[in-house]
Amino acid sequence: MSDQREREKRREERLAAESQVDAKDRRQRMLQLAAGAVFLAIVVEVVVIVVAASSGGGGDTEIEGVTEVNQELSGIPQSALVIGDPKAPVELVEFGDLQCPVCKGYAEDVLPPVIENQVANGEAKLVFRNFTIIGPESTPAGAAAIAAGTQGRGWNFLDLFYRNQGAENGGYIDDEFLTAVARAAGVKNIGKWEQERNSPRLTTEVENTTAEAQRLGFQGTPSFAIKGPSTTGLQPLGTLGSSEEFEEAIEEAS
Repeated sequence: MSDQREREKRREERLAAESQVDAKDRRQRMLQLAAGAVFLAIVVEVVVIVVAASSGGGGDTEIEGVTEVNQELSGIPQSALVIGDPKAPVELVEFGDLQCPVCKGYAEDVLPPVIENQVANGEAKLVFRNFTIIGPESTPAGAAAIAAGTQGRGWNFLDLFYRNQGAENGGYIDDEFLTAVARAAGVKNIGKWEQERNSPRLTTEVENTTAEAQRLGFQGTPSFAIKGPSTTGLQPLGTLGSSEEFEEAIEEAS
């Protein structure tokens, strides 16, 4: 009987030992499964972040004032950065910097009555020329406006840029922002616009109009000049202070 009890004791000890091993193996497998699940969750999260970042493409920038600008400029001919009848007897030229907050104020408050009246009725045409004095970001902004003008949406681009203008040299003038403004302005062929705005030709044009403003003696933006039947060539006006002063200058140049 003692031998039988001894065998049963050893059998119980063996079963207990095997049970402990099985429990340990189960715990290890569960830990491995849990670690795998955590790793998979991290991978999924990284993939989501990468996909979201790569699909931005300028679509996240919200442009304000689109309806208002379209209404203000509707029905008025545009060519390059000229708005108004190409045969209008008077040409009013603005030398401006798209980063300039004073230019923004003129675009929103001073020039709209002139566009609504004398430009819309064919007495004058309004021309924008880049005068980049604020910083290096002004040049690509100016080139982008010229490129929009080649598709007949130059003034829409200018006005929308001003309505969404950020801080001077603030770094907001990047590909995403410029593309968003171009799309909101109604530029149809974004690929063509993209190619043109990055061309050396348009950069040179921005530099040339800046040099023209300096030859005219301008030192700040916006500065204006006018040309008409009663002027001798392009006559500097400087920075007039109100819509009424511009309207008077147009009448005098007629």
